[in-house]
Amino acid sequence: MAVAALLAVSGLLTFTYYYAKYARLIETKLRSGPFQSTAMIFAAPQVVSLGDEMTIEEVVEQLRRSGYSEKRDNPMGWYNVRQDAVEIFPGPDSYFDQEGGVIYFSGNRVSRIISTRDNTERTQYLLEPELLTNLFDKNRVKRRLVKFQDLPKVLVDAVVSAEDKRFFQHSGFDPFRVIKAAYVDLKERRIEEGASTLSMQLAGMFFLNRLERTWRRKAAEVLITFQLEQKLTKEQIFEYYANQVDLGRRGSFSIRGFGEAAQAYLGKDVRDLTLPEAALLAGLIQRPSYYNPVRWPERAMKRRNVVLGLMRENGYITEQQYQEALLAPLTIARGSGESTDAPYFVDLVNEELQDRFEEHDFQQHSYRVYTTLDIELQRDAAEAVRLGLKEVDEQVRRQRRFRHLSTPPEAQVALVALDAHTGEMLAAVGGRNYGVSQLNRLLAKRQPGSSFKPFVYAAALETSLTETSRPITSLTTLMDEPTTFWFDDKPYTPANFKDEYRYRPVTLREAISHSMNVPTVKLAEMIGYEKVVDLAKRAGMNLDIQPTPAVALGAYEVTPIEIAGAYTVFANQGVYVKPNWIKLIRDDRGHIVYSHKPESRPVLDPRVAYLMVDLLQEVVRSGTAAGVRARGLTIPVAGKTGTSRDGWFAGFSSRIICVVWVGFDDNEELGLEGARSALPIWTEFMLRAHRHRQYRNVTEFEAPEGIVTVRVDPATGALATTGCPGARFEAFISGTQPVEVCRLHGGALASSTQITGWEEASAGSGDGTTPPSTDQQKKAASAVRKRVAAEASGKTAPSPVQPPAARKSFFRRLLDMFK
Repeated sequence: MAVAALLAVSGLLTFTYYYAKYARLIETKLRSGPFQSTAMIFAAPQVVSLGDEMTIEEVVEQLRRSGYSEKRDNPMGWYNVRQDAVEIFPGPDSYFDQEGGVIYFSGNRVSRIISTRDNTERTQYLLEPELLTNLFDKNRVKRRLVKFQDLPKVLVDAVVSAEDKRFFQHSGFDPFRVIKAAYVDLKERRIEEGASTLSMQLAGMFFLNRLERTWRRKAAEVLITFQLEQKLTKEQIFEYYANQVDLGRRGSFSIRGFGEAAQAYLGKDVRDLTLPEAALLAGLIQRPSYYNPVRWPERAMKRRNVVLGLMRENGYITEQQYQEALLAPLTIARGSGESTDAPYFVDLVNEELQDRFEEHDFQQHSYRVYTTLDIELQRDAAEAVRLGLKEVDEQVRRQRRFRHLSTPPEAQVALVALDAHTGEMLAAVGGRNYGVSQLNRLLAKRQPGSSFKPFVYAAALETSLTETSRPITSLTTLMDEPTTFWFDDKPYTPANFKDEYRYRPVTLREAISHSMNVPTVKLAEMIGYEKVVDLAKRAGMNLDIQPTPAVALGAYEVTPIEIAGAYTVFANQGVYVKPNWIKLIRDDRGHIVYSHKPESRPVLDPRVAYLMVDLLQEVVRSGTAAGVRARGLTIPVAGKTGTSRDGWFAGFSSRIICVVWVGFDDNEELGLEGARSALPIWTEFMLRAHRHRQYRNVTEFEAPEGIVTVRVDPATGALATTGCPGARFEAFISGTQPVEVCRLHGGALASSTQITGWEEASAGSGDGTTPPSTDQQKKAASAVRKRVAAEASGKTAPSPVQPPAARKSFFRRLLDMFK
C-alpha cells in the first residue's frame, strides 16, 4: 500500500512538472505568434483602363488573389459586386494611398471608371499588387498564412473527413480511435496505428520531434493537447493546423499549409478551391511525398477519391456531388514554381534587401516589399523559356559530340525584361529549373559576343559629333578580309563566322547587320579601343572591360542584367536608366522604409542613339536576326544576336527591353549561334508580352531633333539619282550627310532629304551645316530624363510618335544651307 501511494505521489508530481513545463512553453509560443513573421514580396499593380477587354469575374479574381474580400473589416481592402460594376475600397494595409473606385462594364469591356472620393471619371485604375511569396527561411520552407474564415467549407470538411471526423465534437482526444489504435499496437507489439486527432497532430508539429515514435513522446503530445484545447478555440486550432501541416515539396521548397499548397500545386487562391481540389489537398496530409500530385498523379487521384468517399460517408456531400467529383480531371498548375513565384527574381530581391538594408530584419518582421515584376509577363517569360529550350535541347542532341550519350547535357538559360524607359524589371528567369539548380544566371558573368558590338558602332558614330572633316556614318566603309591586328606587340587574328569574308569594302550598316568580326575590330582600332570601353562603362557595364582588340567582339564578361541595362541607352534616346526591381518597402507598422527613385544619366547624344536604333533595326530586317520576322513578330523592334561560347540575343521595342542568354554552366561551347538558341526564346516572349493591353501600343522609334534622312546609293555612298539601283534612305546626324550626287549610274537627282526637328544654318567648315549646339543636346537629354522619372512614378504615358516633318527637295535643302 505504501509503495502504491509513493508511486501515485511520484506520478502526480511528474505529471504536474511536465504539465507546467509545457504550459509555459505553449504560452510563450502563442504570445510571440506560432509562425515566424517574414517579409512579404508583392508584384507590381495591375492597370485597368477604359476600353480594356475584361469581365467583372476577372477583376474579382485579381482582387481576391491580392487579399481583398467582401468583408468590410478586411485590412487589405474589400469589394462589392454589382450587376454591371465592381466597387473597390482599399484598406489600411493596401499598397495604395488612394481613393476607392467603381469599375463599370459593358459587353465584357471596361466602360467607365469612377473615383469614389469626388465622384469624377478616371481613365484608368490600379488594382492591388498580388503577393508573390513570403521570404523563405534557410530551410527553404514556404507558407502563405490564411485565416480560418478564408478556408472554404469544402476544404474544412475534406480535412476532418480524412484526419479527424469528430474534431469539432471531442475535447482533443477521440476515444474510439484511441481504443482502436491501442488494440492494434498491443497486437503488433509496436507503435503501428495512429490515433492522433488534429489537436494532437498540431501539438506534435509545433513542439515535438514528429519522427520520434515512442510512448514518451506520445505522453508529451497528450499534455500539450490538453493545453491547446484549453487555450484555443476549435477554429484557432484548425487555423494553426491549416498553416503548419506538411504538404510535400514543389521544386526545391517544402510546402507548409493549404494557402501555399493551393498556389504551388493548383495555381490558385485557397478560397477558390473546388470540391475535388479540396479533397486532393486533404489527401496529401497522410503521406505528402508519396501522394505528391506533380510526381505521382495516379496515386494522388486514388487518394483524392478515397477522401471524397469519406466525405460522402460523413454526410458532407451528396451522391451526385461525389460522382461528379470522381470524374473531375487532375489539373496541376504547370511550372507554377517558375511562372508565379518567380524564384530567381525573388532571389534578386532578397539579395538586395540583405545588401542595402542590413539594419532591417526581413526574416523576423512582416515587411511589405513591393516590386516591379509584372505577373503576366513573368508567366510569358517562363513559357517562352520552356518552349525555346525544347528547340535548343533537340539541336544539342543532334550534335555529333553528344550522339553517343543517352542523356546529353542540358543548356541553361537567363531571360531579363526591363521597361524601356524606367529600367524596371518586368520579368526574370535565371535558369531552366529552380528546383534543380538555384544558381542565378542573371548574375553570372559570361562573354556577350556580338551583342556587345553596338557599343563599338555607337562609340564610332559618337566621334562624328566632333570630327567634322571625315565623320563616321552608317555609310563609312571598312575592308572585310582576314586581318591580323597588333596590340602590345602581340598579334590578334579574329575571324568572321565560318571564316566567310566579302573581300571588299563593307558599310557599317552591312557589317553590323551581318555581324562581321574583322570590320568591327577595324572600326574599334580606328577610333581607339579606349573610346569603346569608356562608352561601355558609362552604359553601366563592369570595370573589368579592358581596351584591347578583343573588346570589340565582346570578349570581356558581363551579366545579362548589365547588357539589358546598357541597352537602355539605345531604347531611351541616349539616357542610361539603371535596372531596378524594388519599388517600395513598408515596415510592419505601414511606415515607408524605402521608395525607389530612378537613377539615370545621359550617355549618348540622342541623335547617335537613334542612328544605332536604325542600324539595329536593320539586323532584324535583313541581318542575323531576320528569324525574328520569320517567327511572326512584326512590331517595330531592334536588336543584336551574340555568339561566344554561348548564345545571346538583346533587343527591344519602344516599350520593353529583353535580353536572353543560353549556354552551359561549365562554360563548354554551346555550338549554337545566338540566332538559333537565344533568338527563338526572345521572339516568343516578345510576341506574348505585346499582346497584353498595357504593352500593345508599340510605336515606331522616334527620331530626335537634328536627324537628316537622305536617299543614297549604297554602291557609291552619294546622293541617289533616279538611275541608282537599290537606292535607300539613310539617316545621318545633320551636317554629316553626303552632298555629292552619284555619277556612276546617271539620271536626275531624286527628291530625297528629310530633316527632323530643325534646319541648320550658317556654317561650319565646308560642309555647310553644323551639329546642334551643346545647349540643345543637353536640353534633349534633360527632356528624356524628365520623362523617365515621370513614367516611373506612373504620372504619364510614353510619348507618342510625332508625325515626321515634311520632306524638302534637295535643291531647297541646298538653298537653306546658304541662308
